Amino acid sequence: MLKLYGSAHSRALRVIWLAGELGLKYEHKEFLPRSPETRTTDYLALNANARVPTLDDDGFILSESMAINMYLAKKHKSPLYPADPKLEALCWQWSLWETDRLDRQIVDYVRNTVAEKPEDRDAAVAAAAWKQVQPAFDVLEGALAKSPWLAGPAFSISDLNVASALYRALSIDVSRWPKLDAWLRTCWDRPAAKKARAMREH
Repeated sequence: MLKLYGSAHSRALRVIWLAGELGLKYEHKEFLPRSPETRTTDYLALNANARVPTLDDDGFILSESMAINMYLAKKHKSPLYPADPKLEALCWQWSLWETDRLDRQIVDYVRNTVAEKPEDRDAAVAAAAWKQVQPAFDVLEGALAKSPWLAGPAFSISDLNVASALYRALSIDVSRWPKLDAWLRTCWDRPAAKKARAMREH
């Protein structure tokens, strides 16, 4: 039985989205980041980093949400995971790019501009994050001006991975990047994405 540890209020959101795309049934453990559940002996035996998500696929244990998604999409021979090695490489490229260029940066920016209460925001942190977010958005805009999708002619695991990480960008004005804006909303308009988002926002 497939088991997923990690709340939709964490990077497990992208795994939940993918599971919906693949039609997978799984046991879901709603562990929040840094929660007491992630520090138990049993959980640390699965993930010594005490982070979420963690996947247990009949005894095969895997952490890191990007790796989990690549594994699941490839294992289940999903069209979201391209068979062409060049398109496969592009999926990895964009997924790894996102973890370096936008993952923490977009979180820091949104938290310190719109997500947290005004008294809990740090303008300096927001400004520093935005200096990194802007050029990364420029890169995405340029890529999406050449192709409607990041890796090949159709929506793929690369689009899901990057768009899921940009969930927080849905709460800010990105109209300055029209291709990015349209792409992001198209990705999140998919039925599986809507279901994952509802789990996070309920």
